[in-house]
Amino acid sequence: MSHYAGPATPRSSDVTGTLRLLAYLAISVALIVLDHRGDWLAQVRGHASVAMQPLWWLAGLPSRLGEDLRDDAATRTRLAEENRLLRNELLLGAARQARLQVEAEENARLRGLMGAAERGGQDVQLAPILDVDLDPTRQRLMLNAGTASGVRRGQAVIDAGGLVGQVIEATPSTATVLLLTDPDHAVPVAVARTGVRLIVYGTGRSDMLELRNVPLSSDVRAGDVVITSGLGGRFPPGFPVGTIAALRPDDSRAFLVGDVDAAAQLDRGRDVLLLRDQPASAAPPPVDEAIPADPAATAAAAE
Repeated sequence: MSHYAGPATPRSSDVTGTLRLLAYLAISVALIVLDHRGDWLAQVRGHASVAMQPLWWLAGLPSRLGEDLRDDAATRTRLAEENRLLRNELLLGAARQARLQVEAEENARLRGLMGAAERGGQDVQLAPILDVDLDPTRQRLMLNAGTASGVRRGQAVIDAGGLVGQVIEATPSTATVLLLTDPDHAVPVAVARTGVRLIVYGTGRSDMLELRNVPLSSDVRAGDVVITSGLGGRFPPGFPVGTIAALRPDDSRAFLVGDVDAAAQLDRGRDVLLLRDQPASAAPPPVDEAIPADPAATAAAAE
């Protein structure tokens, strides 16, 4: 037999929750009605929004910092790339300008060479310099031209400034030039101002020659220009050799010794001129004969 179950007694917690819900609903309805009629909650929301803005700014700060860092990194990368490209363009422009400058200087030297040939009325041949040997005991040039292109032993060599030397050896493709500054080389010269005949010797320096056994009574002074005299038939007359820089007595005090600045630019340039039209009388003497062994005897013969 079952027992009779009467109605359950409501618990106090359920009653409290229901009352709380009803209170909340009443408050909500009251607020809605008041807001609809007086719109005073909009002002509260406006003030609350203003008060919350610092919090929103702080909340969005990490995002903004991240975006700024990304933008800065992208900008820095872009600027670095632009700087690299600009540096490359600057270097390339500088290299091109330097090359153009070199080409302009080379063209000026070539014009000077051809101008010297035209002024002298000589038949010349342009020859590129292949190698240079400016050792104090061996002053040589190697030219990129040989017997196959008409170069022969004994030809005089000049540049825009004046006499350079002579060809002492020639192969089918190259030629060796003995510079007038070689210690074993001597050139018969004349003072352009007075016509006094002298001998210029090489000193082993690419910029300096030497006059030896100059008589004290001769009309020679510093600043005089010396040119080839044409004696010996090796070098045509009239080509500049150098300018007398200084005169001094020799050890015996019987003669003068002169320092001569070479007219030719022996330590620069990439081309020289070979003289083709030599005197047609007799064959030029061998190179060994063109280099006097006795300076005093040669000076006496020149006088």
